[in-house]
Amino acid sequence: MNPTFPSFSSNPGFVWGVATSAFQIEGAAQEDGKGESIWDRFCRQPGVIADGSNGDIACDHYHRLESDLDLIAGLGVDAYRFSISWPRIQPDGQGAFNEQGIAFYERIVDGLRARGIKPYLTLNHWDLPQALQDLGGWANRETVHRFVSYARYVAARLAGRVESIATHNEPWVMAVLGHESGIFAPGVRSRATAMQVAHHLLLSHGLALRALRADGCGARLGIVLNLSPIGPATDSPEDVAAARLEDGRSVRWYMDPLFLGTYPADVWQHLGGDVPVVHDGDMQAISAPMDFLGINYYTRGVVSASGAWSAQHSGKPLTDMGWEIVPECLTELLLRLHRDWKLPALYVMENGAAFADEAISTAEGLRVRDSDRVDYIARHIAAVGSAAAQGVPMAGYMVWSLMDNFEWASGYAKRFGIVHVDYATLARTPKDSYLWYRDFLQVQRNVRADPLAA
Repeated sequence: MNPTFPSFSSNPGFVWGVATSAFQIEGAAQEDGKGESIWDRFCRQPGVIADGSNGDIACDHYHRLESDLDLIAGLGVDAYRFSISWPRIQPDGQGAFNEQGIAFYERIVDGLRARGIKPYLTLNHWDLPQALQDLGGWANRETVHRFVSYARYVAARLAGRVESIATHNEPWVMAVLGHESGIFAPGVRSRATAMQVAHHLLLSHGLALRALRADGCGARLGIVLNLSPIGPATDSPEDVAAARLEDGRSVRWYMDPLFLGTYPADVWQHLGGDVPVVHDGDMQAISAPMDFLGINYYTRGVVSASGAWSAQHSGKPLTDMGWEIVPECLTELLLRLHRDWKLPALYVMENGAAFADEAISTAEGLRVRDSDRVDYIARHIAAVGSAAAQGVPMAGYMVWSLMDNFEWASGYAKRFGIVHVDYATLARTPKDSYLWYRDFLQVQRNVRADPLAA
């Protein structure tokens, strides 16, 4: 399968990339001065990680950086999105910075640039320093200011070398899964706390953007949200109302403050006494202009007021996570975002799927067949192309993930990578999806060189 997308050829600046996050791949959890993160602590709790694993070694990316950068370069991507481990460069989340920690990320950035790849940096992909959590974490307004100081330090150290800086990855996950359902770190179960955390994450984003611009940061600045179209399981008034509320909690609760400077009134009313404390000036700060919005998309959301709906009975193909494969819903989402909010450049920063890959020993070595993943990626790229053709300001697409890794509460059982990792030896093997994406990107380079070829 090798589709071409003429709609991309009209935007020669469209960025093709691949993505990872620090905690999921780095390992070296207690080396070179790194502090403890909330995920380091969370993984020690019995029963919270499906396979009882942790991120102490993960993919050992910390020690295998150069060969991993070569794998990225071998794809022919324009960009690599990665995150910084805050406790690796500032162990307590305040006070002294760790020179060995920031030096690692300087090696990443310089190594990417030497290979002609643009670094796309994320400041917070969930691994808050545990020392800050001990003081209340994101529920404590002081953490907002600690984050701004951290952002300023990173931006100053990497000045002129990174293409873009995203403040946070998926604040909904940190707030709701981390502080309401408690299935992610730090494992809190309080809706009121979750809503306060969401507000502080958004506030720290806006204040960090203000500070970085005042400092003369030349990188493009934005945030990354996990968003899905949310629909009712049936046409019943109860399901329609429930879907509208869930859209408010998972989409509009984040989009409205960022782009309209206000929280959605229906969700605010629904929350009652669980609404966050908002200070004068907070909403103006949150809605600071952005250079880009990143979207992470995997599947749609379907809501039943009775809770009776299940993806297992939807008739749609499913990934190994039990998520429906509905690429048309990505187009629907992108069109809706463009219609309902005035957006800057729009990137799909994560898109991919977990499947049980087929590893086969051959005379040439290991081959990992993952035709389902190839089909998933190809169809979702086509969905982005459809949105771009309909006027959505698409600026880039990145596959999740470069390699199999620690999949949070699922441990190492779920594989999203286009590079296979043997967790016994940590050997890397490019899968068929890696080879497909590499060949697809070569076609895109040819189209850039000769647009008439499209």
